[in-house]
Amino acid sequence: MELQKLKDILEAVLLTADRPLTVPHMEALFSLDEDQPTRDEIRKALHELEDAYGERCMELKQVASGYRMQVKQDYSTWVGRLWEEKPARYSRALLETLSLIAYRQPITRGEIEEVRGVSVSSNIIKTLLEREWIKVLGHKDVPGKPTLYGTSKEFLDYFNLKSLDQLPTLAEIKDLDQVHPELALEEMQEDEGTADDTESAGVEDIADEVTEGEATTDEVTEETQQEVAMAEADSADEVEMESPAAAKLH
Repeated sequence: MELQKLKDILEAVLLTADRPLTVPHMEALFSLDEDQPTRDEIRKALHELEDAYGERCMELKQVASGYRMQVKQDYSTWVGRLWEEKPARYSRALLETLSLIAYRQPITRGEIEEVRGVSVSSNIIKTLLEREWIKVLGHKDVPGKPTLYGTSKEFLDYFNLKSLDQLPTLAEIKDLDQVHPELALEEMQEDEGTADDTESAGVEDIADEVTEGEATTDEVTEETQQEVAMAEADSADEVEMESPAAAKLH
């Protein structure tokens, strides 16, 4: 099959697909054709398509689940206005929990609480599981058999990552604002009874804790208690987050 024709077919397929496609998935599309392209030819066509979109508003992006065509992040603000639904809002505590799972997986709920110095709300774990950002990897071989959590392919797809190796290093994460350019922090009042979900030691403290590995649980707890005492009891940070893939084409 001619390379240009193959590129046109793959482009049409990727623009229409409602999910990322792997090279084997694309290869299967030609199973009934006499002139079937090889996987190497498909990869070459994808590479040229990727280069062709270099200066355009769209891009061919490879994520954990395969390839997808999407609008570049620079234009997500305007594309997002096509939908009335507002981006989901997540507490800082939820994002800190997700960060710990991503960088320390496999990890148990108790180990997360040990680092953060406060209990992890069941709603946080439930939300992350419902979003399919995390998954159960198994159970730790200790008394009680606590559940081990890790991130999923959906987590990587959402944040435009091909693998965990593309996560920023802990040295680069000193403030939650730097985790992703789409995160916009705002001070908001929360309803009574949710303080436990939002009290936290901060992502900077977590990064230092994971990097150094020297602070004890008592030290983390003491720092957290001091920090919480200085904050207003009924105030909490929330994050408005829009997926880097929010503008992808379906």
